[in-house]
Amino acid sequence: YDKVDESNLQLQIFYATEDIGKSNALIARERILAINPLIKVEVFEIAITRDNALEILKGYDVIADGTDNFPTRYLVNDACVLAGKPNVYASIFRYEGQLSVFNMPKSDGTFTPNYRDLYPEPPAPDAVPNCAEGGVLGVLPGILGSMQANEVIKILTGIGKPLAGRLCLVDTADFSFRTLKYFKRPEVVINQLIDYEAFCAGPTKTDDMNTIKSMNVKNLKELMENGEHITLIDVRELHEREAFNIGGLHIPMGEIPSNAHEVPDEGKVIVYCRSGVRSANVIAFLQQHHEFDNLYNLEGGMVAWQDVNS
Repeated sequence: YDKVDESNLQLQIFYATEDIGKSNALIARERILAINPLIKVEVFEIAITRDNALEILKGYDVIADGTDNFPTRYLVNDACVLAGKPNVYASIFRYEGQLSVFNMPKSDGTFTPNYRDLYPEPPAPDAVPNCAEGGVLGVLPGILGSMQANEVIKILTGIGKPLAGRLCLVDTADFSFRTLKYFKRPEVVINQLIDYEAFCAGPTKTDDMNTIKSMNVKNLKELMENGEHITLIDVRELHEREAFNIGGLHIPMGEIPSNAHEVPDEGKVIVYCRSGVRSANVIAFLQQHHEFDNLYNLEGGMVAWQDVNS
């Protein structure tokens, strides 16, 4: 299904130059068996989909998710929830990584939080650059992969305390590690597998997207320095806000529909996110469904803010 590409070579130690164009899965199996020929390695040279996910997962005790796209990430999570399997998750971007254990069974028969409890809704399609656009530090997959393997070993052997209900944030640029707690959301119910491509595609463009008012970082700074009455709303996730913010209300994008009443309908309201994409989608939703006309999108979001102020 997936083939070894030259861009994989500095990231994945399984592959060498002579493997370019060959099957990722088959080469990985070959390398693993060369280390230990006594184990069994099953290969699936197919895409995991909502039609085959439960069948693929049913024969395993622990699932390790190293996928690099949101549709598959939500699919794997939901399949693990329906199958009652723990899901050891790791993701990477540039110099940073995230690690957690989702859906870990507890002694009382319930399960720890899953990916949707942490991220109820996917980001807007253009909100997060992919690895090809943003790049990845070559050693980062090995670091997060080893940490992910450590969690799998802990679950299988029953040693230590798995990272369930906790998210580990790794920043190799300044070599910092932070662990945040998160909890189950009562409103998150998973009872079937859905069309994940459509789920992650985001809303279709509407006239509201074309009538969004915007404000650049320079103009916002001037308003703040002049003491003008404005309202800031941060629609990022909690861990993003804790890392850096410019104040204001905090209403994550996924919680906007049920908390629209908290958005002032008078005075200038500036909505911000990481890059300006999620905030634009939030404004389009509020204009379409609640007829707001006082909302401004911060162009470039926190990326632009930090660039201007660095």
